[in-house]
Parts: sequence; structure tokens; C-alpha cells
Amino acid sequence: MHAMVLPASGAPLRLEERADPAPGNGEIRVKVIACGVCRTDLHVVDAELPNIRYPIIPGHEIVGRVDLVGENVTTHRLGDRVGIPWLGYTCGTCRFCRDGMENLCDRPLFTGSRDGGYATHTLANARFCFPLPEKLDAAEAAPLLCAGLIGWRCYRMAGTEPALGLYGFGAAAHILAQIAAWQGRRVYAFTRAGDAASQRFATSLGAVWAGSSEDMPPEPLDAAIIFAPVGALVPLALSAVKKGGRVICGGIHMSDLPSMPYRLLWEERQIRSVANLTRTDAREFLAMAPHAGIKVKVTRYPLVEANAALNDLRVGRFEGAAVLVP
Repeated sequence: MHAMVLPASGAPLRLEERADPAPGNGEIRVKVIACGVCRTDLHVVDAELPNIRYPIIPGHEIVGRVDLVGENVTTHRLGDRVGIPWLGYTCGTCRFCRDGMENLCDRPLFTGSRDGGYATHTLANARFCFPLPEKLDAAEAAPLLCAGLIGWRCYRMAGTEPALGLYGFGAAAHILAQIAAWQGRRVYAFTRAGDAASQRFATSLGAVWAGSSEDMPPEPLDAAIIFAPVGALVPLALSAVKKGGRVICGGIHMSDLPSMPYRLLWEERQIRSVANLTRTDAREFLAMAPHAGIKVKVTRYPLVEANAALNDLRVGRFEGAAVLVP
């Protein structure tokens, strides 16, 4: 197999040839067709997440085909087309797993904090892989497996009221905007100041308004979801939501929240974070997505250009999502 390997935090990825991996008990080996490039991958590169052991093969938005099956796998067969998300394993025995909150498992494994999909082949626990229809373009499906799934969990946590703000209009927001518009909600998109291209992109996907993160929307929001990893957006979002409104922080990492006056939180406004996902989230979202008519905009890169894809993501050089295609 070939893989783009991160040898140490902050270092450029390098192409390596390795022995083909062999699946263990309960695992499958997947030949990678496409792997999304996610902002979480930047957090891995920048050592902003705990328990990352380098060297590591990043990547956790994986679409591929099963090409070897380990012992005691009953859910997948050779040739099956599958998606592999961020959540790679849960213990099933801690109190969170027992209570239906496996996203908060005490002993989880995450794809991309174990070797992931920036490669021609990868291993995965079969119980945490999901069937994908053949008709779905692999590169367009890949961002659904994190940007889509985490976005969906944020979206459900935000409630069902009509006025929804999305801060940071990247891969997740461009998927959610389409879902919200399909459901008849009013989407307000917030981007970096002066980013007219992203604002036009947002309105083309159904947003009724798009502006700077520092602007106030034309009406108070019922809820806001923050995807940009910028803590300073939290008080801005609280200022934009009405009494009783929710601010959902959708990232796995965010810069520190600034000091802010209590009046921004008062009147029963709420701040919540979203951590990981559950398999129920995945099954629910993947069943719903085809009906919403989601069009995922992707920029494709060869596997060997993973460094360029990460750099382009860091500076916002493309709309939608980046995807590696081995």
C-alpha cells in the first residue's frame, strides 16, 4: 500500500510504501476510493488534539470497497462499498455506551487518530462502517462522513425553529444549508469579513442572507451553529440569537472563548458543544441525505497532493470540501 504519512506534528506529510495491512478480529480492509480532507486533519497536523501518536496516516471521511475480511465479521462482504467515519470504535460497556451516548465513550478509537484514509488501503472495525449506494459519487460522498454527520448532529441539537445561523461556511455548513432550505428554514450564513465568494456560494445553496461574522442578521436567530474553530465567534453568535436561543459549537477544537458580559448569555440562551457522533446519527443522516437532494461541491486532489489540499483548506482556497482520490 501507499500512504501519505504525517511523521510529526507540524511536519509535511510524506509518501510512504508499506506492507498491506491485515485485518484483525472484527475488522475489514478497505481499498480507498476517496477520502475527504477535514479541518480536524489540520488539528492533527497542528497537534491540537490529545492522544495523537505520530507517525500517523490522517483521514476519516473514507469511501472504499472491502477487499479483505477478518474473523467474526458478519456485516460486510468482499466487494461491498462502505463509508468509514471519524468514530472508529467504542467499548460498549462504559456508562455512556450503555446509555446510548457512545459518542462520549470512555475508551473510543477515532479514524485518523489511528491510521486513516490518506492511503490506498486502510483497516476499520466492521461495526463502525456503513453501506453506501453505488450510484453515489465516491468523492462527493466522502465529506458526508464527517462534515455531514457532525453537521447533522449539530443541526438536530439546534432545534427546529425557522431562523438558523451558520458561522463558518465550509464543508459542513454548505451541506447543512441545503438540508435546512429543503426543510423550509431560513438560513443566515456568516463568513470571514470581505469573503464575497463564500457569501455568494451560501446564497446559491439557499441561504436567505450572507454576511460577515461581525454583522448582525436581519432578524434575531432561533439558533446558531459555529463550525469555524474561533472562540471569538461565541459572543457574536450569542448576540445574534433571541431569548432562549441556542449556540452550538460543532468543532472538535476551538480557540479559547473570550471574556464576555453575562447579559449575552442571560434570558436562557444556551451554549452547547457537539462531540463526535453515534452510529444512529450516521444511519439517520445517510438515509435522509438522498431525499434532501444534497449537492456536495468538491475539489479533487491526487493522494500525493495531500499537503496542497491541507494548505488550501487552511487558507480557504476552495468552496465546499477537498477530497483525495488515490
